[in-house]
Amino acid sequence: MVETVRERVKRSTDLGPAARWPYNAPMSQSTVDVGGVPLHLAHPLSDFPEWIGQREVLLQLLAAWSCFSDRDLPLNPRLLGRPGVGKTTLACGAARQLDLDVYVVQATMDTRPEDLLVTPVLGPDGGLRYMASPLVTAMLRGGACILDEGNRMTEKSWASLAPLLDHRRSVDSVVAGITIHAHPDFRFVTTMNEDASTYELPEYIHSRLMPQIHIDFPEEDEERDILRAQVPELEDEVLEYVVAFLRASHAADLRYSVRDGLNVARYAMKVLIRREANGPSEAVERSLRLAIGADEAAPFAELFL
Repeated sequence: MVETVRERVKRSTDLGPAARWPYNAPMSQSTVDVGGVPLHLAHPLSDFPEWIGQREVLLQLLAAWSCFSDRDLPLNPRLLGRPGVGKTTLACGAARQLDLDVYVVQATMDTRPEDLLVTPVLGPDGGLRYMASPLVTAMLRGGACILDEGNRMTEKSWASLAPLLDHRRSVDSVVAGITIHAHPDFRFVTTMNEDASTYELPEYIHSRLMPQIHIDFPEEDEERDILRAQVPELEDEVLEYVVAFLRASHAADLRYSVRDGLNVARYAMKVLIRREANGPSEAVERSLRLAIGADEAAPFAELFL
């Protein structure tokens, strides 16, 4: 029998003796004791879109997360691309291939180390309760953590993750006074947008986030399939007008992505259902003007003639 990609990668993540994993708690438990400190765990994503098309980048991410021996460790890749090309969806798709729960941390300029690791809150009894971040929960449960838009985060926050991203596979929570080790099945990936409103990564972090996987706009048939999968009720004419808009914007090297196409398509359908347009062409044109602005939509007017 031919071994599937999922079976091969799952087999390669078996890192050997249980002694490497110091915590024992059923997956149903909402807390895990780490160094005598009960950590209250976060919840994984319950639903996310299917990854459609671009098989090559999916295989690149799965390869980065695989291990070729008991001594090998998974890599911590970064997904690079314009906003809306599906970086987070790709990471979710790879985690689904490996049957891993998905946890997402949204990085911002205000993200602090305690936001990434453990945050103390006031419990119902008036005492302190330590809340594990989605990242720490993924470490403890053996899930996949997606650090979304990681290059919006400051060096101070990245520094708190440095030991997690090398052979130590651990983090130190100053707030809780504990060291937390990652489950052998834990996988990490960060997404990064290619725009100006980001920080330069320090070199010691840059070298830990390898490989770099670049994601571009999908092909025409892939964009059509994504739109159809995300909005199954989409009328065929609306679908084709939106695909034409996306292809024209890509040809002009504009920023509009399939995420923009989904918003345009959904609003156009709302306009049609309310009978506020004479047909799909007028509905999509109106939706486009409202979504990206009248001036920006003007170059696409010929698509609706």
